Amino acid sequence: MIVYQSTKERFLDDSENRAIEDVIASAYLQRTGRYASQAEFRAWQQSLTRMADVLRDDDLPASMGVGVEFGIPQTAKRIDFILSGESEAREPRVVIVELKQWSSSRISDKDGLVFANRGGYAETEGPHPCYQAWSYAALLEGFNEAVHEGDIGLNPCAYLHNYQRDGIIDAAEYSAYLEKAPLFLRGHAEQQKLRDFIKRHVKHGDNGELLFKIEKGRIRPSKMLADSLVGMLRGNREFVLIDDQKVVYEECIAKAVKASEPRKQVVIVKGGPGTGKSVVAINLMVELTKRGLLAKYVSKNAAPRAVYEQRLKGHRRKVEISAMFGGSGAFIDAEQGFFDALIVDEAHRLNEKSGYMGNLGENQIKELISAAKCTTFFVDDDQVVTLNDIGHSHEIEKWAKQSGAEISYLELASQFRCAGSDGYLAWLDDVLRIRPTANDDFDHGSFDFRVVDSPSELYELISGKNRVNNKSRVVAGYCWDWKSKRNPAAFDIEFPDFGFRKQWNLGVDGSLWITAPNSIEQIGCIHTCQGLEVDYVGVIIGPDLAVLDGHLATDPSGRSKMDRSIRGWKTLMRSEPEQTRERLDRIIRNTYRTLMTRGMKGCYVFCTDPALRNYLRQRSA
Repeated sequence: MIVYQSTKERFLDDSENRAIEDVIASAYLQRTGRYASQAEFRAWQQSLTRMADVLRDDDLPASMGVGVEFGIPQTAKRIDFILSGESEAREPRVVIVELKQWSSSRISDKDGLVFANRGGYAETEGPHPCYQAWSYAALLEGFNEAVHEGDIGLNPCAYLHNYQRDGIIDAAEYSAYLEKAPLFLRGHAEQQKLRDFIKRHVKHGDNGELLFKIEKGRIRPSKMLADSLVGMLRGNREFVLIDDQKVVYEECIAKAVKASEPRKQVVIVKGGPGTGKSVVAINLMVELTKRGLLAKYVSKNAAPRAVYEQRLKGHRRKVEISAMFGGSGAFIDAEQGFFDALIVDEAHRLNEKSGYMGNLGENQIKELISAAKCTTFFVDDDQVVTLNDIGHSHEIEKWAKQSGAEISYLELASQFRCAGSDGYLAWLDDVLRIRPTANDDFDHGSFDFRVVDSPSELYELISGKNRVNNKSRVVAGYCWDWKSKRNPAAFDIEFPDFGFRKQWNLGVDGSLWITAPNSIEQIGCIHTCQGLEVDYVGVIIGPDLAVLDGHLATDPSGRSKMDRSIRGWKTLMRSEPEQTRERLDRIIRNTYRTLMTRGMKGCYVFCTDPALRNYLRQRSA
């Protein structure tokens, strides 16, 4: 999505004859259905006026394309200003301009980060504008087929029009990123340098055709983390970390490097679905290992570990793989401070006890903190999906304080799953009554959400998507008994009225269900897909979630008796009815929220309750 798209000639006309910030604000409301914030309005008011000054040059083609607030596919990020045209050799070229109103900054000791007053708030540490511009270009190149296949040259830069050169924002520490994306500052001479930079890359206009192509360009299949592991361990830059991902990554490295047994560090990183928790976690493990620290990736959930280990087979020895990845129950007898760093992904899934019978150890959180000088927990409090899950951020904080550790709190907010649609996630939270939000709708153009009338239709849609690249799957709430466990010929999930019957994939491929070549024939559940993603997900919502008397209601009795995630709930209801009812309600809602956010490009849903189908249709219309 591009909020405003025109040519240089029309942009200058809009700037001279109308308040450009009003033009952009009107376009923003039309494109998004939302009013721009005051901070955005002020930024347009100041920065776009300066860009108009830069473009007032007869040597810059009048038909050059101009885009303002260009949405980067697969993310919720927007490029401030983008220009399009052709080079002198008639090659397609795009100039990306990151605009800042800063007038001062302070050097950070972390790679690519700088301290500055951002958006009128207090000074914070964040990406250097040149890193930002370069990372946005890299993302655009990675996701958009029009850019990749059209051989469109991307030329990023940063323009800080209020900033006098001071040897800080352009310090030698940032030279690597200043080379990737040149920096232009305050003053006529700097303004002319920016003009010359644009002229060097865009000699001929294109009437904005390149911007149109990029905006309409098909989104390339996103990189799956598991597919990129081998390259990452070889030192390749498989994922460009942007904005808060970069900040969290650098801060976690800094904490791990300074940690010692007398000065333990605990880092709590909060992030919702698709914010890049696992990407940052794996990158952390790789970088800390390169630096000679003993680091290990830990998760309670076996599914992501199994997929990562499968990808590394043949590239790393089994003993090396075991040293890099482990379960959360393996630290009962670990020597205190034995590891330099433990990186705990999906920490909300941690249990109190370990072992098959759940009777070993004292507390997994306590044991993980004890076993390392620095323990980093990646957590989403809204993905607690069983009665045994104890890894809430408050619980982690409690054990960290008891250990005497220094505690750091970080957050990942940028969305990379669900086509980067923050709106979809907020809408889903509101629809499932997890928390009230102002999102009555979301951008249907960026994320494909559908409600279907039969499980057969759902399966056919997902099977069709899966034929493209084997990256689409059907999942369901655990509301049907696992009959095929004892009788391989039996079917588990059956809808006789629709002639539909499938088996759970709980024993065939185990934790590798989401990647096994023929697993599209079976149906997965929360236990085999949490922590992983697909391009398209089909979700069967069972009788544990329905609309009753006009209200969305949960019913734990709708779950299969074989589902261990709420085992013992009836006993708990007798002793702690209110608290248990509240926990069960949240677990069921969280389960479907998690399942419905596994898709990077789309989610299709079938509900056993017709009233729930109607409710979801009305809410998504």
